Amino acid sequence: MSISLAILEEVVREAGSIALTYFKDLKNVEVNKKSPRDFVTDADVAVENFLKETLTGKYPQYGFWGEESGQSENQTNRWIVDPIDGTHSFSRGQYFWAISVALEIDQEIVIGAVYAPALNDYYCAEKGMGAWKNGMSIAVSSESNLADGMVATGFACLRSYLTDNNLERFGRIAQNTTGQRRFGSAALDLCLVADGQVDAFWEQELNLYDVAAGALIAREAGATLTDFQGNEGIFPKQILVTNGKILNQILPLM
Repeated sequence: MSISLAILEEVVREAGSIALTYFKDLKNVEVNKKSPRDFVTDADVAVENFLKETLTGKYPQYGFWGEESGQSENQTNRWIVDPIDGTHSFSRGQYFWAISVALEIDQEIVIGAVYAPALNDYYCAEKGMGAWKNGMSIAVSSESNLADGMVATGFACLRSYLTDNNLERFGRIAQNTTGQRRFGSAALDLCLVADGQVDAFWEQELNLYDVAAGALIAREAGATLTDFQGNEGIFPKQILVTNGKILNQILPLM
């Protein structure tokens, strides 16, 4: 593969430095709503513009799909980017937000990088080569009992219009687990499963740019990725990621 993971890390970390410049001066950051349910800031746009210009400049053979700028002409082989996953958290000065960059070739994610600048945690993976956090190999947890497990989920902004808004599902699972977390960034949640910090994560009504990089990182760390019915694959509209050992225990609760 012609992509250098070291060069990609340099690019993504530089994008993180741009984001941190805004993060450290939030009183001067403009926060808008793209819709009643989605936030965008100056930082989202600046980070995406940098990534688009840099990645397409270094690797012109690949197209680009960014949350803020949309899709370029070439979408067969493309970069898939969420400049700041967890914009609402970012805008409130919380640390759980991340930059997500994935490379998709022939409809398969082959490289993923997720960087949480405020935490200085950099996750990456290459298909078939494993997953890493800050240069160290990572793997999913060994927890085999859902009752002793820790799980994470997300509740999309103002999704009261949905018949299934995840509240009932959360209630069922919360009664059958020891710990529940809601961090606010799907990209980072996937990496936490990969790193063994949580044993399962699920969410719905996401987009591919939210999960593409994190899904590869989780899979390369040994995680299972399914929809809520147990079908294997990356399903942004219904994603369930587990350490594999509790999959059959959590599926009936989905």
